[in-house]
Amino acid sequence: MTDLIRAVLLGVIEGLTEFLPVSSTGHMILALPLLEVDAGLPRWRVFLFVSQLGAILAVVAYFWRDLWRRTLHWPGGLQTHVFTKLAAAMIPTVLLGLLGNDFMETYFENARTGPPATAIGLIVGAAAIVYIDRRFRRAGEQTLDDVSLRQAFWIGVIQCISMWPGVSRAGASIMGGMALGLTPQVATQFSFYLAIPTMLAAGALRLWKYRADLTADAAGVILAGTLAAFVTALLVVAAFLNYVRSRSFAPFAVYRVALGAGVLAWYWLG
Repeated sequence: MTDLIRAVLLGVIEGLTEFLPVSSTGHMILALPLLEVDAGLPRWRVFLFVSQLGAILAVVAYFWRDLWRRTLHWPGGLQTHVFTKLAAAMIPTVLLGLLGNDFMETYFENARTGPPATAIGLIVGAAAIVYIDRRFRRAGEQTLDDVSLRQAFWIGVIQCISMWPGVSRAGASIMGGMALGLTPQVATQFSFYLAIPTMLAAGALRLWKYRADLTADAAGVILAGTLAAFVTALLVVAAFLNYVRSRSFAPFAVYRVALGAGVLAWYWLG
């Protein structure tokens, strides 16, 4: 198998899992050794960060009309605009992210502690998804404009839990939004919008840290994986928004438990 094929497969996995409450980290832990990819090599270390940009661009492409409309029109003023609410959510995300990034990278992004920590995050997160979906699911007419600054800020705080591997950024922000009074559809859309600045900030931080690994010979692999992530994520965003309108998150919880068991099995078997 060539590196180009590996990059496309990893890009598809990134696109499939980044915006669903299933943890892209858990999937990568299983996928990297199966595809015989050494994440410590410079080209793959950079690839894992840059491929996320493809997923981010998919959100921008899917919602571009709404984003453009909101950029040009501010009918309710600065305080009620969704961009202001995203900024409020980013305050705890940036502060806690900067404070905890090195700690999490040191203690949980390695072969010894990463897999069991990820499995714990997957399984505990599955229980939280089932509880919140049953206890806090709401119906009714609601839009992004109904999200308050307080709700946005606390969604940002809750999103920081996803620094623990296996929790899932999408899972934390969607479930956090529902627990704070949002409908599943609005919580999901806000999570998608919040992913844009969150993932850009996280990616920029990592890319700056590993900027020496950005070399010309890795360009083909990075571009192939990023394109695969973009196309796959575009399909996932559309399908998932339609899914959450009327269906339970329980299947994702079941899948998370199975994935957590798979991560533990991989770890114990060495």
